[in-house]
Amino acid sequence: MSEQRLYYIDLKKSRSTLKCIQFCADENFNLMFEAPLDIPLSDSVFKLVNFGCDDIQDQDKSSKYPMLCIFTNHTGSLCVCYSPKFDSWEQIMYTVFYFHKGHSKTFTAALGSADSHVTKGITFLNLDYYVAVYLPGHFFHLLNIQHPDLICHSLFLTGNNEVIDMLPHSPLQSLSGSLVLNWCSGKLYRAFLNQSYLLQFLWNTRLDCEKIAVLHCVLSCGQDPQFLEAKIIQWISENVSACHSFDLIQEFIIASSYWSIYSETSDIDKLLPCSSVLTWNAEIPGITLATEEITLPLMKVHSFKGYWEKLNCNLEYVKYSKPQLHYNNCMVRREWHSLISEEKTGKRRSNVYVRNILDNAIKVISNLEARNLVSEPRLTPLFQEEDNHQRLLLGLMVSELKDHLLRHLQGVEKKKIEQMVLDYISKLLDLICQILETSWKKHNLHPRVLHFNRQASAAEFAVFHIMTRILEATNSLFLPLPPGFHTLHTILGVHCLPLHSLLHYIDNGVLLLTETAVIRLMKDLDNTEKNEKLKFSIIVRLPPVIGQKICRLWDHPMSSNIISRNHVKRLLQNYKKQPQSSMIDKSSFSIEFLPLNYFIATLTDIESSNQALYTFEGHDNVDAKFVEEAALKHTTMLLGL
Repeated sequence: MSEQRLYYIDLKKSRSTLKCIQFCADENFNLMFEAPLDIPLSDSVFKLVNFGCDDIQDQDKSSKYPMLCIFTNHTGSLCVCYSPKFDSWEQIMYTVFYFHKGHSKTFTAALGSADSHVTKGITFLNLDYYVAVYLPGHFFHLLNIQHPDLICHSLFLTGNNEVIDMLPHSPLQSLSGSLVLNWCSGKLYRAFLNQSYLLQFLWNTRLDCEKIAVLHCVLSCGQDPQFLEAKIIQWISENVSACHSFDLIQEFIIASSYWSIYSETSDIDKLLPCSSVLTWNAEIPGITLATEEITLPLMKVHSFKGYWEKLNCNLEYVKYSKPQLHYNNCMVRREWHSLISEEKTGKRRSNVYVRNILDNAIKVISNLEARNLVSEPRLTPLFQEEDNHQRLLLGLMVSELKDHLLRHLQGVEKKKIEQMVLDYISKLLDLICQILETSWKKHNLHPRVLHFNRQASAAEFAVFHIMTRILEATNSLFLPLPPGFHTLHTILGVHCLPLHSLLHYIDNGVLLLTETAVIRLMKDLDNTEKNEKLKFSIIVRLPPVIGQKICRLWDHPMSSNIISRNHVKRLLQNYKKQPQSSMIDKSSFSIEFLPLNYFIATLTDIESSNQALYTFEGHDNVDAKFVEEAALKHTTMLLGL
């Protein structure tokens, strides 16, 4: 059999060594690796669980013997699970050597009930991406062997939990492919994690460490990703503020996007983050952990295939990859801020560069639309405007992520990598849209919320809160948002917030004033005193380019004042005084205020001599008399008169 292997421990040297022989189809065999095993094997009789047990009656005394078993899976993992004999009825220790990660973890678990004696040994089960460690009636530990760095990614249950009561009490032997042999009955089972129960557990649990562990478990082991994501999003929409140790929306977006393309290549786990949580300092009730670095296995052959190729790749990564190679958006953040700054100052690098970035964004949106052709049309008004800033961010992320994967994924076609990048970023956007769509449907909102001339409802407050949490989650990781998100968020903000809070949100960058949102505001709201105050507060906060365009849409003296001031400013900006051939006839001006007369004379000179370098769009709408009055009023204010 191609996968038949024999693991054995060499006790002849001063230090015990784990070795493995791989048997080949042509009746040959190879010694594949040697790995130091820091376990006191010579002091006690061992129960090697991989070989089973000759006498079933011995199972009742299994707690007296140390146990050791070895698990592998198709991703190239190699775990050695070890449990010493029990010395205490209050706590139990067990160690897992993650050779594919270069460290071991020793767990000390508190028993559910200290007064009950332990007569059966620990059971270790191989469940593909997970290893289950449990003691019937006492505790259950689901270890994430793919991402074991943080204890919060593994689920630990103890005490009076119903999962503990469901565990089989008969001795089980774990085989490859998630197969389990019941020694008592002689029956063979395939073990799997119950998705329905995990979702139910996710809804009911109160501990953050259990929420994040189950969330990852559901996403990694699910057979129907779309169904599971819909259920998780429904849970998030009702518990968005329930987690204090991590951002729930952020964790879901990162983890689900990661698992959506995980199967594309075995090396993706080294290059893309599976979690937004980098450290975990909170305690896990009932268990303590000690982590130690271990010596990596020494591979004894040089030609690898199948499992051995993946294991060797994992070992090479642990040996040479410092620091970690996980992608992050820091480069995108710097480049995006640079492009936005250039836009504000009127300087923009080559059109070809910007066009290529925007083309990347178009590809992502087209890819997303192609993936969602079979789904029903969305109610939320997203992707209905250009939103160049978000498109720039989208395009930059495509470019940077593609370069990152091309640099580190050896032997993968460029075309496949490009498609992986499009799928990954499309998934990010799609998850954000799904969260918003679920909230929109839950509160039965209608597209009429886009109009300003109506009062906010409780449903709009709820959706505005969800959108603010989405924005908070994406901002810290600098992830792109669907074009149109900021417009919808701002419109809901105008509905839901009092003016002082609205302006505070705008000034602190929570609400971004898009051109589309402000145009709607100017057209929908009449010129009552309250609305005039709102409109003026918005206009003075707009970037100059957008502000000048918006002022022309507002038929109001204040708008005319701003237009006039900007017009005069541009006339004078590059004015160079020329010697005048004749004195200006002052009798043509009715205002006897010398600074104003000189100012008017200067403007007349500029216009008559065609020295204005900037033509004014919509010049016919400017009343010359009003320019004079506005200039006089502004001058008297500056002089304190």
